[in-house]
Amino acid sequence: MDKDIPFEKLALFGCAVITGVGAVVNTARIKLGSTVAVVGLGGVGLSALIGAVSAGASRVVAVDINENKLKQAKKLGATDVFNSKNADVVKKILEATGGGLDYVFETAGAVTAMEVAYGITKRGGTTVTTGLPHPEHHFSFPYVTLTAEERTLKGSYLGSCVPERDIPHFIDLFKNGRLPVDRLVSDFITLEEINEGFDKLAKGDSSRIIIKFE
Repeated sequence: MDKDIPFEKLALFGCAVITGVGAVVNTARIKLGSTVAVVGLGGVGLSALIGAVSAGASRVVAVDINENKLKQAKKLGATDVFNSKNADVVKKILEATGGGLDYVFETAGAVTAMEVAYGITKRGGTTVTTGLPHPEHHFSFPYVTLTAEERTLKGSYLGSCVPERDIPHFIDLFKNGRLPVDRLVSDFITLEEINEGFDKLAKGDSSRIIIKFE
């Protein structure tokens, strides 16, 4: 690892960054100028968002149920934000984007989020999920759309990453200012505060929390 980067920043390049950014650049391999949406703005979702911005997406739509996360997404480069608590969120996004997005990433691991993600993917588009839902949860969709609309539905485990290959590359992007992972950090806590940290994550009050060992 690069000795010039503090440990608390290097730590960010674990699960969430390689999963979110990797889903964009490895699994989907989005094209320059593509339109992108991210459904679910936790650590993985926000990482996917900055990954899409870094990869040259022309439009990045952020979708979540938490208004604070939507505000953060705007600061990180989202061009449009939508609260998925609204029952007609799919209709609103389709209208705003002229029929949906080229690539849509579902990062919440929830069936409801996946339904929104698939619903806002355009004809010929690709829906990618990084979520790990309960094994008994099932997602259904109109079967005919895979053929009639030439859709692609993909899963992405840890962003299809090879850590030895991808993490140094992501760190170089960070050093060049193209992948601002440090802007995802919302809290620094001690090990003794770890339970409070989990509570914040569960409530959606934080994005990335760093535990500092003094």
